[in-house]
Formats: sequence, C-alpha cells, structure tokens
Amino acid sequence: MLWVIFLAVIVIAFVIARSSARELVEIHAAAVTRQSLVSSVSTNGKVEPIGEFQAYAPAAGIVAKVFVEVLQKVKVGDLLLKMDDSDALAKLAAANASLRTAEATLHDMEQGGSQEERISLTGDLSRAQLQQQQAAKDLDALKQLEQKGAASASEVAAAAQRLQAANTSVQSIQSRTTQRYGPADKARVEAQVADARAALAAAQSSYAAFNIRTPKAGTVYSIPVSTYDFVPAGENLVDVADLNKIQVHAYFDEPEIGKLAVGQAVKITWDAKPNQTWHGHISIAPTTVITYGTRNVGECIITVDDARGDLLPNTNVIVTVTTAQRFNALSIPREALHTDGGDFVYRVVNGKLVRTPVQVGVATNLIHAEITGGLTEKDTVALGAINNRELSNGLAVKIVD
Repeated sequence: MLWVIFLAVIVIAFVIARSSARELVEIHAAAVTRQSLVSSVSTNGKVEPIGEFQAYAPAAGIVAKVFVEVLQKVKVGDLLLKMDDSDALAKLAAANASLRTAEATLHDMEQGGSQEERISLTGDLSRAQLQQQQAAKDLDALKQLEQKGAASASEVAAAAQRLQAANTSVQSIQSRTTQRYGPADKARVEAQVADARAALAAAQSSYAAFNIRTPKAGTVYSIPVSTYDFVPAGENLVDVADLNKIQVHAYFDEPEIGKLAVGQAVKITWDAKPNQTWHGHISIAPTTVITYGTRNVGECIITVDDARGDLLPNTNVIVTVTTAQRFNALSIPREALHTDGGDFVYRVVNGKLVRTPVQVGVATNLIHAEITGGLTEKDTVALGAINNRELSNGLAVKIVD
C-alpha cells in the first residue's frame, strides 16, 4: 500500500508539472531601451531650376544655327541660337523706311514744305513782289498824270485794281509760306510718325527674337532642336539655368500632409547616381490637396541646399523628409505596440503578461516607437507568441530567444 501511494503521488506530481509546462506560451520579448529616433516620409519628386530662361520660337521657321552645347556655361548676352530671319529682316527694313518717310513729311511740314516747294514759293513770292512794286509805280505815275489832265480817272482806277491784285497775290504766297499747314495736319503727321516708330520697335523686337541671346548667366541644360530643324511657333528651343539654384516639386499622399512643415530637413536621392545624396529643406508646405494621377496629394516645394550642378533639371528623384527626430528617446520595437482601443503594450512581469497603456511620441517610425509615458528602462515587453497565439492580459509566458 505504501508503495502504491508513493507511486500515485509521483504520477500526480508529474501530471501537474506537465500540465503547467503546457500552459506556458513561448514568446519573443524585448527590453525597453533608449536610442535616437527619426521619423520620416518619402515620395517621388521632379527637379526644376529656380529662375530659368526658356527660349521659344517667335514664329514658325527653320533653325539656322545652334551656337552652344548642353552643359556649356554661358554669360549674359551670349548668342545661343539663330533662326532664319530673312522675313523678319525684310519687315525691319520696311518699318525703318516707313519711319524715315513719316519723319521727312513732319520735317517738311515744320519747314513749310519740301525744299522744292520752298524754292518754288520763294520764286513765286519774288515775282509777285516785283509785280506789286511795278503796280505801285504805275499807280503813282497815273495819279500824277491825272492831276495834269493827262490821264483819266478810269485809268487810275484800273491801276489801283492791279495794285490791289498784286498785294493780294503777295499776301497769298506769304500765307502759303508761313501758314501752309494747320494744327490738324500736323497732328495727323505726328500720329503717323508715332505709329511708324512703334512698328519699327516691333520689327526690331521680332528680328532680335530670331537671334536668341540669354538674359541670364548659367548652364545650358537642354537643346531639344538641331540645325535645319523646322519648328512651329512657340516651340521650345533652348533652356538655361543656374544649376546651383534648383528645387524639387514633391507630391505627398494626403495622410502624410499633416506631418510636413516649412524648414524640415530633406534627403534627396537619384537612381542615376545611387552613391550620391543631396540635402535640402521644405520651402513651401502643401496648402491644398490635388489629384495627381490616381493619388490625392499635397504639392510641396523643396529647396536643394547643396546643389553643385550635378543634379539635372527634369530628373525624377526620391525625397525623404525628416518629420521628427529625438535623441536618447525611450523606445520599443514597433511590433510590441498595440493600438486597439488606445495605445498599449504587454509587459512581462513574473512570467505573466500585464496590459499597460502607454503614450507614444511623434518620432515613431516603421521600426521603433517612441514612448513618452507608461514604461521605464527596466521593463520588458512582449513582441508576439511563437505559435501565433493571441496575447492577453495575465497570460503565462516563457521568453525564448
């Protein structure tokens, strides 16, 4: 009997021990630690220069000659490209001739007529004055003869009429010399001169547009045409910009817009140069949501701070914005954080799980979560069960590596 009782006790103890061992859930766990945390968001963007010069064809025509090459440095006023300007040159000559004609007409009007007309009027005036003098002499002589009875009154009257006609002729020619044109005539010709000058300025501008010079110093980064190409009006011909002054247009998905702010640091990468990184900052944060393809995004402008001419315009890049950064922050692995009904973790206390509410900081990212309250560096938190069993408060657990 004693042996039976002894064996029964051993069996019961073994069964209890096996049962207890089976109830322990094996889990992975991690200690609460301090480290530097960075929270960031990434998206695609497109590089564009700041204050670029883009030349366009002023009219349909042929590219006569290209004077520069891509990536060539240019100064203000350098000739970049020349289009066939024969038609513009002809219009310039016609406008110049029209202006000279209008100015000559105005000059003649101010002088009282052309040189030929003035010479003719001078001759007419001289003849009229001679006739006037002769008529005056004839009238005086006839008056004297009339007093002596040698001339009749009718002869004196006829001489007086001839003198009056001569006086009228002289006055008419003098008026034609000094008052030939009225204010309306002068205003009309002055308007013609102004119109001709405007037409000449337009022709000069059109001619200059066919000989394209850069108003900015920089680098030629695009020449989409070649010599002898026919281009329509408005076609892009050449682009110049200072490649040390560039920016990126980036498009962030709507849920990420609230994390962005002016001044946040940005890292820029380009697949064409995978070993190189550029840095910048947000200069204009999104102010509205737009449709970009199939996405609802906010448009953001990023200024590149360390551009050295090696990040070309119109290239597609990846931008990563640092939205938050904490040094020596209390943190846990992101997989230990649960968000159902509020933020909480399962602490491992004396082999059991204890559900513990926590406060999460802004530096949380995909790998780590910043904890600002609810835990200390002495705590250990559960990551998950090995057999995918759901964790719960009070669950007996065993930590495995």
